[in-house]
Amino acid sequence: MNAPTKVASEPAPFWSALFTDRRIAPALGLGFTSGIPFLLVYGTQSAWLSDIGISIATIGLLSEMTLAYKFKFVWAPFLDRYDPPGLGRWLGRRRGWIVVAQLGVMAMLAGIAFGDPAHWLGWTIAFSVALGFAGATLDLVIDGWRITSVRPPEKQAVLSSWTEIGWRIGNLAAGAGALVLADRIGWRGAYLGMGALMLVGMVAAVFAPEPDSDRTPHPPRAGFLDTVWSPIRDLWRRLGPMAPAILLLVAGFRMPGYVANAMAVPLFKHQGFSNTDIATVTKLFGFWIGLGGTFLAGALIPRIGLLTSLLVGTVAASASHLSLAYLAAHGGDGGTAFWTFAITVGIDGFAYAFASVVLITYMSTLASTEHAASQFGLLTSLCAFPGSILAGFSGFIVERTGFSWFFVLTSLIGVPVALLAVYVWAKVGLSDETPPSAGH
Repeated sequence: MNAPTKVASEPAPFWSALFTDRRIAPALGLGFTSGIPFLLVYGTQSAWLSDIGISIATIGLLSEMTLAYKFKFVWAPFLDRYDPPGLGRWLGRRRGWIVVAQLGVMAMLAGIAFGDPAHWLGWTIAFSVALGFAGATLDLVIDGWRITSVRPPEKQAVLSSWTEIGWRIGNLAAGAGALVLADRIGWRGAYLGMGALMLVGMVAAVFAPEPDSDRTPHPPRAGFLDTVWSPIRDLWRRLGPMAPAILLLVAGFRMPGYVANAMAVPLFKHQGFSNTDIATVTKLFGFWIGLGGTFLAGALIPRIGLLTSLLVGTVAASASHLSLAYLAAHGGDGGTAFWTFAITVGIDGFAYAFASVVLITYMSTLASTEHAASQFGLLTSLCAFPGSILAGFSGFIVERTGFSWFFVLTSLIGVPVALLAVYVWAKVGLSDETPPSAGH
């Protein structure tokens, strides 16, 4: 294991942190790595499936290939408790698991690349599901590293924002990069190219500062059920009487987005936009729009508080789906179709980026150091699970209502979530720099 390196507990101000905090550059690289796998499990791949004539209903059902991201809390406690074989001695617990997960992602991307979904869809599904497990594990250990690198938890906003910026760059590569490559060299070359980009994250893992918690002794061995249940019990105890409301808020916060996103690319294809058009708007143009939302969240959260930001985020993110409804109704009309596409998708992307950073920061404050990966994984699974289940039926809903009414309905899902945010805000109070469990 590397010699201990002292990591400052409080990050520098947002803009100067890039040059003064030695965690930021590795966080960008690790975030980049984390941003690659998820889209390639389903999001970008749905364009591939559309190209070869897979039905809308089937494509909607295949969104369930991302279910590993919703159940990652099951194996997360073992990543908190045990070192990876071999690499743990050299890199430490969290950074060692990061490299192991990155190698798994590379292997699964190669498996998908050498498949042929038009003639053997089962092969593609199997490797995509496995890619989901490897990508979910990578998210867990990167989040564990990030959360344990910054204490106290309310100082998470800066590192979370910069990690999210890295994620957005990786998302750009897996979205725009893969789509453009697919138009030029085919889907096999696109997936192999994405696998090669994982090397960036491996370098970042080697140079990332080792969290102090990685040098603590291993806790006593426990059985499977106790290992899984212990982080849940600790989280529930620390949240206290507000636990049901807070967990319900986390569960519903991104539900409208998950349901809407499942049909976003099919909408764009239905409107007649090419893979390159989609890449240009959602990834190249959308990247800068999303970056603006990320910067705004990182700068605004410390000033207005987390619960205020949660309320703003859930209202904005849900209302932004109305722009997609407008695109569905008018996006293909006349010579301004491309700019209608760009503006409406930009509105949705800005709101999504802001809401994502707010939620990531809030969930990070709820996780303890001892169970960082486990509890953050539990919260992200809780956040993703309801929406992903509904997303599986999205294709059937579109077939009955059309795209316009579908996105209106996803926007309305946000109304009860906003009301719940108001309730939590009222109960916790305006002083929300720490979670209610920390001192109440």
